[in-house]
Amino acid sequence: MKSVLIIGLGRFGRHMAKKLIEQGDSVLAVDICEERADNAVNIIDSIQIGNAADEGFIETLGVENFDLCVVAIGDNFQTALEITVLLKDFGAQYILARASREVHKKLLLRNGADHVVYAEKEMAERLAVRYGANNLFDYIELTEDVGIFEIGVPESWIGKTIVEKSVRNRYNVSILATKTDGRIYPLPSPDHTFVRNETLLLLAESRAIKGLIK
Repeated sequence: MKSVLIIGLGRFGRHMAKKLIEQGDSVLAVDICEERADNAVNIIDSIQIGNAADEGFIETLGVENFDLCVVAIGDNFQTALEITVLLKDFGAQYILARASREVHKKLLLRNGADHVVYAEKEMAERLAVRYGANNLFDYIELTEDVGIFEIGVPESWIGKTIVEKSVRNRYNVSILATKTDGRIYPLPSPDHTFVRNETLLLLAESRAIKGLIK
């Protein structure tokens, strides 16, 4: 479980918060607008109303204690930039920001953001899965319950082969490929030996992946 601070409860912020909470992460949401906060109370238990561009308010949030801080404001770039700078100044561990233009992305990255995205619901949900789970590097949703997941090799698998771990039968996942140094090796043979520096591309139900990424 990860702790996440989401600033901005527009569509992007709500979608991301919903997905994070569904997978068991802890979310604190912040918005300056009481109406937007009220619209999200059926999704998020912890909401604060306040101006995240105010240094005094940001200081009260303890941003350094969150695994991830999300600047989900898309309609006011100046505000998003100010918040990003403040989060960085107060020790945020990782800042994910939203932008609507390439120039905004560049400025956010130069001023404290670790990653910047554009999309709405689909990207919000994908990032919630990716950044809200340990040992999970990427995710493509195929249906509500099934996806392709890129994960690090579980510690107990290292030095063992696919057949020795009986991966498909025991864990209910299918290994589509292995990946090392950015190169993908599709459809590994049953005698493939897992090594520490590779990742695995798995086709699986979400519930099957949870046991592998704790």
